[in-house]
Amino acid sequence: MLELLNEIDSFVWGPPLLVLLVGTGIWLTLRLNLLQVLKLPMALKLIFSAKNDGDGDVNSFKALCTALAATVGTGNIVGVATAIKAGGPGALFWMWLAAFFGMATKYAEGLLAVKYRTVDANGNIAGGPMYYIENGLGKSYKPLAVFFAVSGVLCAYFGIGTFAQVNAIVEITQLSVGIPVIYTAIALTVLVAVVTIGGLKSIASVAGKIVPFMALLYVVTTVGILLIFADQVPAAISTVLTNAFSPTAAAGGFLGATVMMAMRNGIARGVFSNESGLGSAPIVAAAAKTKWPAEQGLISMTGTFIDTIIICTLTGLTLVVTNVWTGDLNGAALTQAAFTMGFPVWGKYLLMVGLVLFAFTTILGWNYYGERCIEYLLGVKAILPYRIIFICLIACGAFLKLEAIWVLADIVNGLMAIPNLIALLGLTGVIVAETKRYTAHLAKQKEKDSIAEEVAEEA
Repeated sequence: MLELLNEIDSFVWGPPLLVLLVGTGIWLTLRLNLLQVLKLPMALKLIFSAKNDGDGDVNSFKALCTALAATVGTGNIVGVATAIKAGGPGALFWMWLAAFFGMATKYAEGLLAVKYRTVDANGNIAGGPMYYIENGLGKSYKPLAVFFAVSGVLCAYFGIGTFAQVNAIVEITQLSVGIPVIYTAIALTVLVAVVTIGGLKSIASVAGKIVPFMALLYVVTTVGILLIFADQVPAAISTVLTNAFSPTAAAGGFLGATVMMAMRNGIARGVFSNESGLGSAPIVAAAAKTKWPAEQGLISMTGTFIDTIIICTLTGLTLVVTNVWTGDLNGAALTQAAFTMGFPVWGKYLLMVGLVLFAFTTILGWNYYGERCIEYLLGVKAILPYRIIFICLIACGAFLKLEAIWVLADIVNGLMAIPNLIALLGLTGVIVAETKRYTAHLAKQKEKDSIAEEVAEEA
């Protein structure tokens, strides 16, 4: 059974899906005239300066933090290590490439989420791929929307949202400070229950506090390691660029890798880490208080930039400058070895805090994604039972090591992308039109501000 699932997983995450994901990003980049480059400074500014004057449940900053909570997870620590171990340092370059085009995809997702959002029976905002598939492409595409929502619930229950994160937390706390699994499981279950029962506003409030702190802590730690090994940084960047286009020779415990291995591992792990094109982040982007779909699109786009261009890059360079990637370790142990080389006493504790916060916030974000998917499928009456089952799965997750469930989750996660990408391609015209409308609004606003300044000066 496991062998069959592994074969399906390799097929789902194989070249066809990766080409579709990156291809959609390239197509949107061309149609939007390199928007992710030209509008990035403005997008970063909007994180803190958006007016939040439209309908919605939370402000744009909290919506972004909730999306980042789900996106910035173990993939940024374990996934990057796995990609470099399998494909060599060149995998990091292909991760950057996937993120560059993924920013255009994430922009389009955020825009459509706000454009086609609706309100549920409880008066809360409901949005995401299932809504822009059904309301954007048309009612005849509803089976695709249902397929996405079912995949989303399964992913929240049995994959990214629960077991993988819970296992990462109990393992790292046991290894680093010797906390028994049962104590970690109890504490984690109680914390998740307290936060998630309160719904999006509770999750967004916690995410708004934890996400900036955990990102800053991780950035400061990794930059500190890069400063310690500053003399190795230029050579590390050169190695990344060289190995992206030439085979990586065997070194130490590293067996060598082809360019294709670097490309596949870099793109797959990059997409898996920043989730551009998978359709998860637009579920919370829809809840942002804004009246301009394109404005939320720009803010959503920064999520991919922060996740991959900043956090994954820092992890990758840390692994290369310390040269731990050539050894026999892999995954979290590989990243822990790099942290320990930089900070012999505190390294493992700093990584533990980072990994625990990354994994905990991912649980919160995915709880909300699954909740919105179940609401789409069964209505608001299903939300409370969904939350109770989710909390029970968190409690069980610490004691389950069912590899088949993780492989199945990986498959379902990949399948979420297919209906979402079909919608992005089918609604490209709407994305371009909304972008032009917002650009015209900004130009008009700039003109008004300019006239007001002139009048003030004359007075």
